[in-house]
Amino acid sequence: MNQLTLFNPDEYYRFPEELLEYTADFLDEKKAGKLLQKLMDATPWKKDKNIQKTYDKEVRAPRLTAWYGDGSKSYHLGGNEFMVNQWSPELLNLKKKIEKATGYHFNTALLNLYRDGNDSAAWKRDKESELGDCPVLASVNLGQVRDFDFRKFDDRKKKYSLPLQHGSLLIMKGGLQIHWEHRMSKSENIQEPGINITFRMIREISEIRE
Repeated sequence: MNQLTLFNPDEYYRFPEELLEYTADFLDEKKAGKLLQKLMDATPWKKDKNIQKTYDKEVRAPRLTAWYGDGSKSYHLGGNEFMVNQWSPELLNLKKKIEKATGYHFNTALLNLYRDGNDSAAWKRDKESELGDCPVLASVNLGQVRDFDFRKFDDRKKKYSLPLQHGSLLIMKGGLQIHWEHRMSKSENIQEPGINITFRMIREISEIRE
């Protein structure tokens, strides 16, 4: 994995690099392009139940989503139950490639489709109890370069942005989800669709009841 720099070396406050690992060219351009098109066409994207909380209000998230995981199952996360699609061959191969490269293991993946620069993901922390105390998340970005923003939870003036390249892999680990928030910001300059895939390890997955 490549070490990343999110800041000027002369800054007084430094972003904790040990919480992130970034590989800009984890997938080559050709493979990343083929995967993007395949997922665009074959994924059962959902919007009707795609809800996010903003300032204690529930609003429809400005993007489309799909969940994948081990087997024909559902799971609970943050008090919500999600239906999980079985792994497609492409996603399963990507999961195995990440696991081999990093040594981490995952049993679910959330796909977010950002149709253009107007779609986004609000500030959040992945700190649900089902993810464990210090969860590790692996994020693959496909499509146009988009800024992935971080800010300190207890001091929101401390902000940093990482441009996620097409085919890149970002590993978020340690206490990042406790002390930092993240978001995918909007951009007037982005006109094309892109997909972000975030792999997680959910500690308890329950079979769907018929």
